[in-house]
Amino acid sequence: MHSTPILLIELGGIILVLGLVGRLAERVGLSPIPLYLLAGLAFGQGGLLPLSASEEFIAVGAEIGVILLLLLLGLEYSASELVTSLRAQYPSGVVDFVLNALPGAGAALLLGWGPVGAVALAGVTWISSSGVIAKILTDLGRLGNRETPVILGILVIEDLSMALYLPLLTALLAGVGLAGGSIALVIALGTVFVVLYVAVRHGHWISRAVSSDNPEMLLLVVFGLALLVAGIAQRLQVSAAVGAFLVGIALSGEVAEGARRLLTPLRDLFAAVFFVFFGLSTDPARIPPVLLPAVLLALATILTKILTGWYAARRAGVGPRGRLRAGGALVARGEFSIVIAGLAVATEPRIGPLATAYVLILVVLGPLTARFTDPTVHRVQSWLRHGPSPLPPRGAAREAAGAEEIASSPQGS
Repeated sequence: MHSTPILLIELGGIILVLGLVGRLAERVGLSPIPLYLLAGLAFGQGGLLPLSASEEFIAVGAEIGVILLLLLLGLEYSASELVTSLRAQYPSGVVDFVLNALPGAGAALLLGWGPVGAVALAGVTWISSSGVIAKILTDLGRLGNRETPVILGILVIEDLSMALYLPLLTALLAGVGLAGGSIALVIALGTVFVVLYVAVRHGHWISRAVSSDNPEMLLLVVFGLALLVAGIAQRLQVSAAVGAFLVGIALSGEVAEGARRLLTPLRDLFAAVFFVFFGLSTDPARIPPVLLPAVLLALATILTKILTGWYAARRAGVGPRGRLRAGGALVARGEFSIVIAGLAVATEPRIGPLATAYVLILVVLGPLTARFTDPTVHRVQSWLRHGPSPLPPRGAAREAAGAEEIASSPQGS
């Protein structure tokens, strides 16, 4: 047992460091996520200043951070918009799976990990991080962009697919028979469909029941409901993040707007704790031996995610620069990939270090690709066509990008 003063000192130090590195990231115009991760590495086992008293609290805070990230993401869209997005983005979801799961499966087979290892590593490389990407889109001010519904549609398909994938992987790892795996799969599917049905058909009743003119009461009810549904969903082998996202989808109108305003500061705090926890759980000494294969796999799947975003945004009628932004935003991997690797490590221990290095690379590069894929490609194309030329002012470049998006829109808006 650790004393309360030590716990408070560690937590206070961590939060203070997060505030300082967040201000630094704001000064240089980058997302603070990579700096949060590096702070976690510094405070974790094998780091410069390992922590001990606050590990359990940070682990719980990280879970809350993921739930809040997905809850706030769900509050941005209504249930009808979700259903429309799923119908429209279904082909893109198939392309996403094929392009991004195959590199992981192929790498596992080449490394001699067998079919179960291939299924596990395929999931690690396939699933983007909804939590990280939600934070990136917020930090970059892109929630209103034309490509953002495309990105969210793919993320929703991936997150809902985890309700199928995780029970299947668990059954394969446990070596249970077809009957046991099928039962787990049916339970998971039933849970998702019930919650989704309630959100679509009866979301207005939920909003009315939750609504309150008292901000304190609204905060407590919405936050408590999200945690409750997330916990029940995870208990039934469905992702807690999916449960929280569906709670956000079920709320609409003034309730959603009020909850979003009240929960945003809380989300930012616990989201930062989540990224620190990810760094805390990574031993820096385990990364160098698997760095080369992790880098090669990361480079391959950066390309496949950009191609996925390009394809999905093109289907939605988004212009070329918006397609690049969509692809760059999808690169980050995070919480789901770590969960998958954690399930598989008992059967295939070699997947742990590789998955950790892979996710760490992409969770650091994800905010960078989201920000720079479009301008980098645009500048290279301009150089190839016209040769080196002075770069326009930042504001002018932004206005040009907006004009290009308007011109490429089928409705001209």
